[in-house]
Amino acid sequence: MNKTAQIRGSLLSRNTLLNFIGQAVHMLASIITIPFIVRGLGIERFGLLSLVWVIFGYFAIFDLGIGRATTKFVAEALGKGEENEIPHLVWIAVTIQVILGIVGALALIGITPLLVERILKIPSDLIGEAKATFYVLALSLPVVFISGSFRGLLEAVQRFDLVNAVTVPASVLNYILTLIGIGLSLKLPGIVALILFSRFGVLAAFVMLNLRIMPWLRKYSVSFSLFSLFPRLFSFGGWVTVSGIVGPILVYLDRFLIGALISMSAVAYYTASYEAVTRLWIIPSSLVMALFPAFSALEGMRDRERLQFFFIRSVKYIFLTLGLVVLIISLFAKEILQIWLGVDFAMKSEAVLQILALAVLINSLAHFPFALLQGIGRPDLLAKFHLLELPIYVGMAGGLVKVWGITGAALAWTL
Repeated sequence: MNKTAQIRGSLLSRNTLLNFIGQAVHMLASIITIPFIVRGLGIERFGLLSLVWVIFGYFAIFDLGIGRATTKFVAEALGKGEENEIPHLVWIAVTIQVILGIVGALALIGITPLLVERILKIPSDLIGEAKATFYVLALSLPVVFISGSFRGLLEAVQRFDLVNAVTVPASVLNYILTLIGIGLSLKLPGIVALILFSRFGVLAAFVMLNLRIMPWLRKYSVSFSLFSLFPRLFSFGGWVTVSGIVGPILVYLDRFLIGALISMSAVAYYTASYEAVTRLWIIPSSLVMALFPAFSALEGMRDRERLQFFFIRSVKYIFLTLGLVVLIISLFAKEILQIWLGVDFAMKSEAVLQILALAVLINSLAHFPFALLQGIGRPDLLAKFHLLELPIYVGMAGGLVKVWGITGAALAWTL
């Protein structure tokens, strides 16, 4: 554990590179396989599958930030040299995740008829298949939640090599299993069931790896004093959940407003630039994943000097690397769009791409104070900022979209 507790620049650089490679492999796998999946499923079933995963992502809020809290408090305990507290933290977190996973699964099962029959515009011939798909997906919630805590434990001890050794093959396997299901002429419930079985494999891998590198996790005894851990986990996780709920609204609202106030074609012109430029987030997110447990450990050590050093160094690195990329995109936005999507997109989306490129740079730099606030145990400040930002952004975005169209939406997202 000494190697983990002694946070070094070389360790963070290695972990960042591993995270970047992992995300790049996932992105490449999706680019290669999605055209085959679309052809195999057909547009309607692929659209339904995409929608299923989006809704599943929102039901992940039932996690209540416990996975993130596990990473935070385990890393902090390591920083303080309190390894004996870690088994209690981990197993309490896992117990909570089991309960939350069951509650989330029951909630998803209960709301499925309403979603499928009333809220979502699903073709009548796919309603039965859609219901069955959601029911199968609900069964995976407890497994996904528990996996989140064990993954968070590996991240806390800076073993991103092991995290990526599990998550990268698993993410690629999701696409491969979908193709296998198509080859076997399975419908969506069968395909999702295949992916569910792979999630059990992911959980087993995380558990075995944790027990191998931390055999003292087995040293666990039940005590009434353990209940004192509940408020800490729920307080931290609760504020993380608030940010997790507000964050997606801030991210997706612009396209909803464009569709409601302008047209669906305007959404297409805007989304093309948005989807392209936000791929740059892979760079700061790779670094932030490594920094969060490091910040937590350094806070546990009360080593504010190194905490400040890594924070400033990371911000400078991202500003210099992404700043150059953003400058190139801004200077050649028209040419990039013309080569990629044609003259029509270049004429209507040039300003959008230029503005969003700057927005991505600003947002990328914001990743680091956000991670720092959570690392030092103040996720409440981040959540309160998001709650304050939400009504301001909604009003500003609505006004700017009405006045300047998709360019106004890009400006609102930047400001």
